[in-house]
Amino acid sequence: MTKVKTLRELSKSGFLLNKKVFIRADLNVPFDNEGHITEDTRIRASVPGIRMALDAGAAVMVTSHLGRPKEGIFTKQDSLVRVAQRLSEILGMQIELIKDWVDGVKVAPGQVVLLENCRVNVGEKNNDEDLSRKMAALCDVYVNDAFGTAHRIEASTYGIAKFAPVACAGPLLEQELHALGKVFEQPKKPLVAIVGGSKVSTKLSVLRFLSQKVDYLIVGGGIANTFMMATGLPIGKSLVEPGELENANIIINSMRNRGADVPIPVDVVCAKSFSSESLGVLKKSEDVSEDDMILDIGPETSEMFGSILERAGTIVWNGPVGVFEFKSFASGTEFISKKIAKTNAFSVAGGGDTLAAIDKFGVLNEIDYISTGGGAFLEFLEGKKLPAVSILEERAND
Repeated sequence: MTKVKTLRELSKSGFLLNKKVFIRADLNVPFDNEGHITEDTRIRASVPGIRMALDAGAAVMVTSHLGRPKEGIFTKQDSLVRVAQRLSEILGMQIELIKDWVDGVKVAPGQVVLLENCRVNVGEKNNDEDLSRKMAALCDVYVNDAFGTAHRIEASTYGIAKFAPVACAGPLLEQELHALGKVFEQPKKPLVAIVGGSKVSTKLSVLRFLSQKVDYLIVGGGIANTFMMATGLPIGKSLVEPGELENANIIINSMRNRGADVPIPVDVVCAKSFSSESLGVLKKSEDVSEDDMILDIGPETSEMFGSILERAGTIVWNGPVGVFEFKSFASGTEFISKKIAKTNAFSVAGGGDTLAAIDKFGVLNEIDYISTGGGAFLEFLEGKKLPAVSILEERAND
């Protein structure tokens, strides 16, 4: 695992007693039209880190972004007031919400305060040094527990970590780094990646990086259509990127040259239009008509992919293999999700559509690790260093 200081270590050592602890959490939860929180997973996921600091005798400040506010302009929609209410309920204690906090915060040991939406602060997004230093002056210990923002170089994720007396990873970030480290650092083989989505172009860097690392690269959705076309198969009027055919072939050939494989669908489920009302027609891959749209993999392909997953030692999953939101085209993704759930492989999944599929097919508790980061998870799959993690590594020995 990446070597960083952790809140867990500091809490066990007694170092946090009477210290001011600043936790950057990810509390960016969804709301309905009436302003009620519709799903509170991120709030609940932040609680172990807050409790850890509290139990160690610290005075705790927590902040997060919410939505996409304009810097320097605070509106009612930008407020963490409902988050503060929900956090109070979960922790069983009243959490005060502080609006103007950059120039000073009053908080006592055993107390938690929530600092209003950090992205409203002028200079947050461009990692302004003056803002970063002011934030760092608020605390004795900075804790990053927001993997979902680890790919951003911002004042509350990077700058403050540079200037705070001590900088460390919270338990959620620690778990994430441990789980993702197991995927590439010393994975149990075979290593299998499933990458779905509509376009090769949006995930080309992911596909390129994975093609150098994995034993099997299973592609799904519109991405699979481009790979099918690259191998000479008809794809009708399916979503495809002709401009990415060369890249698809490069990935296929480079994997084959090192004894790895990109398995291509042998049967597919087609429709004449993209609609939840459309009926699926099963066809061999070579029999797709000019007016067909490929919207799912067929049962033979599912079994082929399934046999690969059964042999896997490690599985990383990002993206469905079909239009699982439509009943007629959900079978492939359902089969894959349940097959992953049953394997003995260490499995990691991430990405919005993937999490929606996991929830829909009821395999939440059977996936070994579900990543909380969208963009950060993708950048990890691209082999990129995450800036907010890199700065914690730099500060590990301070």
